Amino acid sequence: MSASAPAIFDRMSALADATRSRLLLVLERHELTVGELCQVLQLPQSTVSRHLKLLGDEGWVSARAEGTSRRYRMPADRLDADARQLWQLVRREVAGLAGAAQDAERLRSVLAQRSTRSREFFSSAAGEWDRLRADLFGRRADLLGLLGLVDEAWTVGDLGCGTGQMAASLAPFVARVIAVDGSPAMLEAARARLAGTPNVEVREGELESLPIDSGTLDAAVAFLVLHYVAEPADALAQAARALKPGGRLLVVDMMPHDREEYRQAMGHVWQGFEAERLGGWMADAGLTAFRYVPLPPDPAAKGPTLFAASARRGSA
Repeated sequence: MSASAPAIFDRMSALADATRSRLLLVLERHELTVGELCQVLQLPQSTVSRHLKLLGDEGWVSARAEGTSRRYRMPADRLDADARQLWQLVRREVAGLAGAAQDAERLRSVLAQRSTRSREFFSSAAGEWDRLRADLFGRRADLLGLLGLVDEAWTVGDLGCGTGQMAASLAPFVARVIAVDGSPAMLEAARARLAGTPNVEVREGELESLPIDSGTLDAAVAFLVLHYVAEPADALAQAARALKPGGRLLVVDMMPHDREEYRQAMGHVWQGFEAERLGGWMADAGLTAFRYVPLPPDPAAKGPTLFAASARRGSA
C-alpha cells in the first residue's frame, strides 16, 4: 500500500456523508457564514459546525475571519488533481439530489438578504423600508393585497380548506367561497373561524369525490393539501369537473424532497410533486395551459420549497 493511500481514504470518507457533500456544493461558489449555511441546509448550528470541522481537517474547506464572524468556502483552486477528480465524481451525484436543488433555492434567498443589508448600509432610509413595512403591516401584506385582482363575481372552491384560513382570506374579494375538507376536526375549526362570513359555505367531503356540482366554480385552490391525498389524479379530475369552462385551478404544494420523517410525523402520503407528473395528471383531467413555478423560499421557513401550479379548463 502506498504512503498516500490513507490520505485518499480520509478524503473519501469526508465526502461519503450526503450533508457534507451538500455543504461543499454550496461552498464551491459562495463564501458563507455558519448562520447562512444553517439557513441554506436547514440544520442546527452544532451540526453544521461539526461537519465544517471535519471538512476543514481534510482540506475540503477553508475559513477566514471577518469581524466577529468566520466565512467558509471550498478552496477549489488549492485542491490537488486527485482531490479535484474525486470531487467531480461526487459532485455529479450530489447535484441530482432533491435536497441539493432546494439548497440552491434557499441560497439565492440568503444572497438576496445580503444584498438588502448592503443597500441598507449605503442608503439607510430605503434599506429600512422592507423591515419597517413588515413591522407595520406584516410580512405577507403584499400577497394579501393582490387578492384585489380576483374577479368579485367569482365562486371559488377552497379544496382541503383545513381550518379555513384561505377561505377567510378569499371571502372579502369574491361572491362566494365553497370550502371542503374531509376532517371533522378541521371543519369544526373552519366553521368557528368563518362564522361571521356569510358568503362562505363549509362542506364535508373528500377531494376524490368532491361535493360540488359540475361547472360551479370559476376557480379552485388546493393549498398544501395534495400531498395528503391518496390518489391526487382523481382529486384533480374532480376539481376540473367542478370548474366552469375557462375556470382555473391553482395548486400550491411542496417540490420533491427527501424528508421521509414527514410520513410518520404528519401523515404525508407524497414527498412533493415534480412538474412532469403534476402536469400529466392535469392534462389527463382535461386541463390546459399548465404552469409550474417554484416559490421564493422564506429564510425563516423550515419546510421544503413550495411551488404554484396552475391550469385552465377548456372553454368548449
